[in-house]
Amino acid sequence: MGRSDFLYADPSWWSGLARTLDISGTLGDHSYNESRSGEDADRRATKEDWYSVGDDLAHATECYSKVHGEK
Repeated sequence: MGRSDFLYADPSWWSGLARTLDISGTLGDHSYNESRSGEDADRRATKEDWYSVGDDLAHATECYSKVHGEK
């Protein structure tokens, strides 16, 4: 789960550690997912949020079916 994190950078653990120790800010390479406009970013984020809601509902339904023996 967790598909709605596409707007954020996803650095590795080592990259995060290096940035923590990089006091002067020389590492650079701040790569983020970009969109053409704020509206496009909002549209994509909302779409991904609803996909996450759908995934959560499917998971909850599956768990309920396992406990109660229904489909």
